[in-house]
Amino acid sequence: MRVIAKYFADSMTKPGKSLVFGNPKDFGLAYEDVTFKANDGVALSGWLIKGGKNKVIVQSHFGIQCSRSGYTPKGKGMVKLWKNDIPFLNQAKYLADAGYSVLMYDFRNHGNSEAGTCVWVSGGQEESKDVIAAVDFITHHPDYKESKIGLLSICMGAVSTAYAYGAENGLQKYTNIKALIAVQPIGFALFLRAMGVPGFLVNRANKINLKRGGVDLYASCLPYVKSIDVPTMVVQNKNDPWTSFDYVKSYYDELKVEKEMLWIDLSKRRAAAYDWMGKYPDEILAFFEKHLSQ
Repeated sequence: MRVIAKYFADSMTKPGKSLVFGNPKDFGLAYEDVTFKANDGVALSGWLIKGGKNKVIVQSHFGIQCSRSGYTPKGKGMVKLWKNDIPFLNQAKYLADAGYSVLMYDFRNHGNSEAGTCVWVSGGQEESKDVIAAVDFITHHPDYKESKIGLLSICMGAVSTAYAYGAENGLQKYTNIKALIAVQPIGFALFLRAMGVPGFLVNRANKINLKRGGVDLYASCLPYVKSIDVPTMVVQNKNDPWTSFDYVKSYYDELKVEKEMLWIDLSKRRAAAYDWMGKYPDEILAFFEKHLSQ
């Protein structure tokens, strides 16, 4: 039983499954490789896609099996989120074409970024430092000091963003952030339960993770969502089999700002929404245009 519990703990928190693939050049995008540091000294790696200079989207990816590049099934074992690559450069392309620059970066313990001070993926708690660092990097970049920022935060990225808003000296101090799109926020323990993992196994996986220096899989960002202070759109595939819809609704309900809930009707796969983002730009572009062009 311990072996099974460790498997589930590793599936949520063990890094090393998120290689960077592809290149902005393949999409005809001008860019530069960038590095910047979080406030605890962890070096983060990314691409700064060159679109316009007055509007920048900071994209924060989902956890474990993802990097700035998106998702690839290569090397992911028997259980795969999606059968094909989901390149996040698809949305970088349409955003750049619409006049936005895009910062795509790897969370700590993902892609080409350094290992964190906690070497386990934390479901957004430690990664919140990376969201703050990414916004700070753009805010002080000589080419983008006057830019408005939109946040495109995906799954663990949406959770990390909520923690970053609730943090002391966090995102609330950045008045240049004008909008947030939160795609399929979820907590790690709830994710396991939605996958059908019995509660006692989730409990054992959590004990293993805590004992080895990880963070609580049951931790929730919901108390911090009310700190988000910009217009927010929450996006969720209504057929997603691996989510707690009550959690998504609570995330939305806790928002105390102008907000929209976008339920999309896709296939019964969680990753369908991540694939959708790159192929159907209308709602994403319309929301950012509304709030970053004022």
